[in-house]
Amino acid sequence: MELASSPQNIRQLLISDTPIIDVRAPIEFQQGSMPSALNLPLMNDDERTEVGICYKQKGSDKAVALGHQLVSGELRENRIAAWKAACQRYPEGYICCARGGMRSHIVQQWLKDCGIEYPLISGGYKTLRQAAIDAINELSQRPVILIGGCTGNGKTLLVQNLDDGIDLEGIAHHRGSSFGRTLEAQFSQATFENYLAVSMLKKAPNHNRWILEDEGRAIGINSLPEPMRAAMEAANIAVVEDPFELRMQRLKEEYFNRMTHDFIAAYGEEKGWDAYSEYLHHGLYAIRKRLGSQRAIELTVLLDNALIEQRKTGHTEVHFSWLSPLLHEYYDPMYRYQLSKKQQRIVFKGTFEEVTEWVKSTANR
Repeated sequence: MELASSPQNIRQLLISDTPIIDVRAPIEFQQGSMPSALNLPLMNDDERTEVGICYKQKGSDKAVALGHQLVSGELRENRIAAWKAACQRYPEGYICCARGGMRSHIVQQWLKDCGIEYPLISGGYKTLRQAAIDAINELSQRPVILIGGCTGNGKTLLVQNLDDGIDLEGIAHHRGSSFGRTLEAQFSQATFENYLAVSMLKKAPNHNRWILEDEGRAIGINSLPEPMRAAMEAANIAVVEDPFELRMQRLKEEYFNRMTHDFIAAYGEEKGWDAYSEYLHHGLYAIRKRLGSQRAIELTVLLDNALIEQRKTGHTEVHFSWLSPLLHEYYDPMYRYQLSKKQQRIVFKGTFEEVTEWVKSTANR
């Protein structure tokens, strides 16, 4: 039983979040995977390497024999048990390997020997990956409106609140600045693109455009796909301009309140606090050259004092002592300069609420 690898079939599988039992080695899965995939490998990384060397030196038959030798006995039974449990949990799923070849067929046969009929994806991950690339290439041709504005204007939230918005920073697990990392590790480039493609495919039937945040070429370690980048460089821009005080309150909630909570929840009180402190220091250190060494030192002293005060009182607005000058002296001038080069594409300016209403009013025009 195989799922035919027609574009229509594969897209439907991705849109529906159909479970995929991905039997590739962990390193392959880390290099690129799909949102609905569960990695239950036939061979681990070391076993795969051994088989690969054997294949190059002694040919296919010897490599297959070595694979069966490496994955045998109790190890084989344990892996079969994991696949069986996954099949029972996800009865509508599919098996997938790199190209729909030997590994997925072996797993399928071993399951069949246990009385479980479970289909596989013809063409494997390679077919899924190509479908994701094709989807981005195609769907990036739709009109785009960018949401611009200085840090703290709620651009990401605005995009998240719109049905035709694609939250690029959410998919990238990064907020796009030197302080942008989150507790979730970023994906590999291929996985980021796969998640982006699935997000676009899910929204595509009901919308004829995209609302995106005005981003640079990269969000953390993830680069925007070139077709999307090209569309963004030609897109109209709606700029959010909220009062500075409101921006500071948003940043207080996002970067101090939430990050304190998340680090402590993840690592415990002491280690969590240390990780939170390191996160803030790393963000400031990353832009020290642009700030100038003396100014970077001055802001770091203010940051250290704010951390001491936050730990004593629990108040996070103490960080305004260094955040406010950082916005005035660095982030705001930098973004305004970047926006000045796009002046001819700005079609609307207003508060968060005004931009939200304007974008909604332009739908289906």
